[in-house]
Amino acid sequence: MALVLELYTTEQAQRKRIAELQAIVQSQAERIAELEEEVGRLRGGKSSAALCIKPSVSRKEKRARKKRKQSFSRCRLPATHVVHHAVECCPDCGRRLSGGSVKWVHQVVDIPLPAVEVTDHVFLERRCGVCGKRWTPDAGSALEGIVVGKKSVGINLMSVVAHLKTACRVPVGQIRKLLGSLYGVRISAGEIAEILHEVARIGEPRYGDLLNRVRGSPVLHGDETGWREDGANGYLWSFSSAEVRYYTRRDTRGSSVVKEVLGDKFAGKLVTDFYGAYNSYDGIKQRCWIHLLRDLKQLVEKNPDMPEVSAWVDSVADVYHRAKESVRRECTERERSIIREDFERELVSICKPYVGVKIAVQRVLAERMMVRFIGELFTFVQYPEVPSENNAAERAIRPAVVARKISGGTRSPKGSKTSSVLRSLFETWALHGHNTIDACRQMLTQANRTAESAPV
Repeated sequence: MALVLELYTTEQAQRKRIAELQAIVQSQAERIAELEEEVGRLRGGKSSAALCIKPSVSRKEKRARKKRKQSFSRCRLPATHVVHHAVECCPDCGRRLSGGSVKWVHQVVDIPLPAVEVTDHVFLERRCGVCGKRWTPDAGSALEGIVVGKKSVGINLMSVVAHLKTACRVPVGQIRKLLGSLYGVRISAGEIAEILHEVARIGEPRYGDLLNRVRGSPVLHGDETGWREDGANGYLWSFSSAEVRYYTRRDTRGSSVVKEVLGDKFAGKLVTDFYGAYNSYDGIKQRCWIHLLRDLKQLVEKNPDMPEVSAWVDSVADVYHRAKESVRRECTERERSIIREDFERELVSICKPYVGVKIAVQRVLAERMMVRFIGELFTFVQYPEVPSENNAAERAIRPAVVARKISGGTRSPKGSKTSSVLRSLFETWALHGHNTIDACRQMLTQANRTAESAPV
């Protein structure tokens, strides 16, 4: 009886505890429902299911990796030194060993610790014992290929400084530290700036040649980005082709820069984004579809609850993808022109219902495509050598954007000119696969020889 009484008491206590827990669960469920309703209201009436934790992704069976056609590991370099390692004596019996076969080769790539070379060029004056005249060697001929003019900094050091500042985007202060720690060269920031100005001055004739090559390009890409000069806002313009990179800094972002750079000689196809400054060019133009597709994607993201917007964007993108496929076909010039007109008419039919309709969210992009740029969207269909996007200009101007984030711009018009000249030269050399240090050294050497051979 005592055991039964104890079990009965325990059961009653547990029933009471279960009732309390059920009440707590009920209150928590009601609170969760209230919170879900509040979250749905804050999310614009949408369900809060998106806030739930996603289920674990089922693991897929791993397939064998596709073998590469070639290995992308570092290739073995030609050896400058060969060191043989062999056991001289047998560790067991001590007999001297000789000969042997190659078991393996372990290649080590390293660089020697550089040492600065400071050379005093002493010019002696000598007197002729016959005529009595005194003669001193010509400094220009003696120092040809070593130094530019009367500078005390050699051509090699000038090339390295220009390469670090332009190609590697290293600030002047860091160039000083690098030269000091690596070579033991103590050089001031002002002297580094003068070296850059001198290299740019020597490169100005080639800079002008790059502009002429830009104007003679069959296909040209244009873009621009912000560039401050002594704290004042300005813009760095980039005009690039498959052979040339040309940069120039201007205070304005207007069409006057496009007219100035292209001039009257450019008669090729111009590939740009939708910025209005390029409208001043009256020739053949191609507008960037990547920029347009990006804006279409943002339109869908801003209107997620409107499936008709997503369907409209998909129809525009489908026209573009089919146009890209048509470029691969073998067609005559006349057939390509007809195909281009067909795509333009199809795009007009897609955009026309929303043109002028103020309440339609598609209106802005529809008017951009149909009203303003319909004749400049499918140029790539008629001319296969013209790309449908402006990625070449984006890649060309990206190094300048990175340099701007590091340095913040330039401090004077002279600095802006120097930066534009050096960037144009170095980017063009890199575009052709040249070693930019060697190319800069060659330019300085040739300019020195030309100056020495010029008549006085």
